[in-house]
This record gives sequence, C-alpha cells and structure tokens, in this order.
Amino acid sequence: MATPVHVLRLPKGPDPNSRGFDPTSPRFIALCRPSISSTASELDAEELQREQHARSVLRETFLRCLLSMAHKKVQFNMYEKMKVEATFGASDIDMLNFQVSDLHTPIGVQKEALIRCHDVISYTFDL
Repeated sequence: MATPVHVLRLPKGPDPNSRGFDPTSPRFIALCRPSISSTASELDAEELQREQHARSVLRETFLRCLLSMAHKKVQFNMYEKMKVEATFGASDIDMLNFQVSDLHTPIGVQKEALIRCHDVISYTFDL
C-alpha cells in the first residue's frame, strides 16, 4: 500500500561543515521559531525536552523512510499537478536533490536525473 510522505525541510547549519544550527540566524528564526521561549521556567524545560524528542523521532522516521526507498519505484507528486515515476537512488546531505534512475515524465524517459526537493510536494512507494 502506497502512503504519501511529505518532505520536511530543516534549516541549514551556520556553515557547510557544521552539525548544529545557529539560533540567531535570520533563516533559523524565520523557519524554526521555537514553540517555547528561551527564557523558559523549569516546567517549560520538560515541554522543551518533549518537543526535542518528538523532533528527533520525526527526523529518524524520515531518514528510515529514505533508506527504505533505495532502489524502489517511487511516484513523485510535484507542482503544476505533475506526476513522475522513477527508481530512487539517493539524496544529498542537504536534502536539496534526489538522485533517480529511469525517470518517466510526460515527455519521455530520462536514464539518470536529479529532482529538486523544493519541487516535490509528496512521494509514494510500495513497501
């Protein structure tokens, strides 16, 4: 059974080699406004911990989804009501592109291609 999977975009780190995010950057403030203020009390610290756990579970689930997609036929729903099908290969580390093979589009088949993640609304594949 195919289940649509929405693409979750996380902000980029403060520099290309970083593993963390700069909470003072304009991009972070615009995209990841925390639901709990940084001047939180001890009660809010528990809420922050629950939120961080939920985010880590979502991230792990998404990464496991990418692993299970490898070498499988995937249907991508894109903007302008475009639907394409391809064999999923990999994703780059920044989640900007998907590498696919045998991309079936309305105008033909492309042997190898990159699909920009920003153009993808959702994707489905059979488990």
